[in-house]
Amino acid sequence: MPKTAAYHTLGCKLNFAETSTIARNLSDAGFQKVNFDDAADVYVINTCSVTENADSECKLVVRRAMKANPDGLVVVVGCYAQLKPEEISAIPGVDLVLGAREKFNIAHFIDDLKKAENLGTVHSCEIEQADFFVGSYSIGDRTRAFLKVQDGCDYKCTYCTIPLARGISRSDTIENVLKNAREISAKGIKEIVLTGVNIGDYGKGEFGNKKHEHTFLDLISELDKVEGIERIRISSIEPNLLKDECIELVARSERFVPHFHIPLQSGSDEILKKMKRRYLTKLYRDRIAKIREVMPDACIGVDVITGFPGETEAHFLETYHFLSSLPISYLHCFTYSERQNTEAVLMEGAVPIAERKRRTKMLRILSEKKRAEFYRTQMGNTLPVLWEHDNKHGTMYGFTENYVRVKKPYNADSANNIELVKLISAEDDGTVAIEPASSADAFRSFLSRVI
Repeated sequence: MPKTAAYHTLGCKLNFAETSTIARNLSDAGFQKVNFDDAADVYVINTCSVTENADSECKLVVRRAMKANPDGLVVVVGCYAQLKPEEISAIPGVDLVLGAREKFNIAHFIDDLKKAENLGTVHSCEIEQADFFVGSYSIGDRTRAFLKVQDGCDYKCTYCTIPLARGISRSDTIENVLKNAREISAKGIKEIVLTGVNIGDYGKGEFGNKKHEHTFLDLISELDKVEGIERIRISSIEPNLLKDECIELVARSERFVPHFHIPLQSGSDEILKKMKRRYLTKLYRDRIAKIREVMPDACIGVDVITGFPGETEAHFLETYHFLSSLPISYLHCFTYSERQNTEAVLMEGAVPIAERKRRTKMLRILSEKKRAEFYRTQMGNTLPVLWEHDNKHGTMYGFTENYVRVKKPYNADSANNIELVKLISAEDDGTVAIEPASSADAFRSFLSRVI
């Protein structure tokens, strides 16, 4: 019988891309992939460490693996594994912890590994040694593929541990990104999501070379020429790195979709300076205005953190009113949590946990209003939808180019296909009801794209 391996990913799109690459490496080593709740010989858990909840969730996933097979080897990788390897090795059931450099060579480390009796074994480099780039992409698990183009970060945001977990900013070559994109397209995947830690900083070479061999604009310009790719979506990108030229390319592109996710973190300039962000609110407002000028129907998502040290009620209301005034589409709200080895953890003015959560709740309510407002502007539009595979109680879901979530009765023939639909009405569950596009609707949609 072939050996089996199961995988569970916590955190960001980049982690999903890397888990898929690890799975392909183990498949090449003779491991057959199985579901995580099945009995497997090896369980690989790819962790996140953005919040304390992500850390505790890792422990829950380890227990899931042990329930599925108490004799299975449990391997933990990812940001949490790089930051706190000794802490993870003490979790009951964990056999192996691999750092940022070692995680792409799991087969080597598990060759003679036995189930740990006490502490798990740790193989973790110093983060300064993570000076290489491993190209990755996810495929087979989703309708869209996450394509890693960049890793690491040179920014020094005072709340963030990602540079400690992933090292310096470094990028794939344009040639390899294009090769991976063509491979994804050849497998019938309709949509690619470009991902990384700080993708707008794309172009820095390996081994700490701070010179940009290419720019993010160079990358997307080349990707826009690749035949066979139907949709390309840009994941989170810093506002100071989202240049007018990039926005204009997306606006005229037939492949890049009108959807941006742009971290803000705070609408108070005073708090942005304490966070050591590289922009102020004026620049952010200008970025949103530029997108709306050239793509009125674009979807714009925003990251925001509540309860940063020193954030008074006045600071929070600055953020709330700033976000209220922007023509954005939704928010991702994060409650600040203290992280070891960051500047922010030593700052005065800690906000009580209950108050942090109250502010987060207020912003989540605002997000629901913003999404509803955005959806209302889209009613009556005829747009292409990429339908997902999942059959959820007789219903299937998909997304328009500009990230409106729609649904219809399940039809297996629609899965992983793009269909023109007309948006009819917003539903209470955060989706939009649709009807098939008529010939006249389709013609009007075509005219709107070519004029």
